[in-house]
Amino acid sequence: LQFPLLAWNAVCPLVAKLKRFYEFSLRLENALRSLLEALTSPPYAPMQHLEREQALAKQFAEILHFTLSFDELKMTNPAIQNDFSYYRRTISRNRLNNQQLEAENEVNNEMANRMSLFYAEATPMLKTLSNATTKFVSENKTLPIEDTTDCLSTMACVCRVMLETPEYRCRFTNTDTMLFCMRVMVGVIILYDHVHPVGAFAKTSKIDMKGCIKVLKEQPSNSVEGLLNALRYTTRHLNDDSTSKQIRALLQ
Repeated sequence: LQFPLLAWNAVCPLVAKLKRFYEFSLRLENALRSLLEALTSPPYAPMQHLEREQALAKQFAEILHFTLSFDELKMTNPAIQNDFSYYRRTISRNRLNNQQLEAENEVNNEMANRMSLFYAEATPMLKTLSNATTKFVSENKTLPIEDTTDCLSTMACVCRVMLETPEYRCRFTNTDTMLFCMRVMVGVIILYDHVHPVGAFAKTSKIDMKGCIKVLKEQPSNSVEGLLNALRYTTRHLNDDSTSKQIRALLQ
């Protein structure tokens, strides 16, 4: 009996932490939709919005940076789902025995089910933001979809130019700034790909995907492999017929 008790006592604080991140994802979802509304609403064009509301654009970038950082850590830590599965099995077993453990007051069965769906995603935070962006577009039918996609493609372009232009790169004082720009660039590409009818990889896309992938591949592989994987596995249109063989080859 001692080992299960030790395992339970070890896993409960971890589950409480997972709950906090799950609840934070819901706050991020609301924040993202508010930011999209502020950065796309008439009468200004996306570029004007990004120039006029630089503080909001920076907050949008910070959310994307956190999201990609979190998901990279999640993908490399399978223990997260293993621990959570153990927790769910234990509370299910105790319910069958008409017992309730103190930890269930914080993460009950209903909450555990919602968290399980969240952490089952390969990139849970990114999935949350992608769904939020898609929902924002579908609910704002009077707002042209181009206002949203142009905002995202403009941000991707700004990040790419900063990463590939020597005059900008020399201002980066450390690798963290480079990584910040790369994560934001990949984040807006993925959101664009989820809401644009033909996605980010088509020839008609306003995002220079070849340039974006090239600038990623110029960085040390250990710092960008997670970002390249995000483009490979969390976009919607990479495998469409409209995607050129050259772009697919770049991501292999």
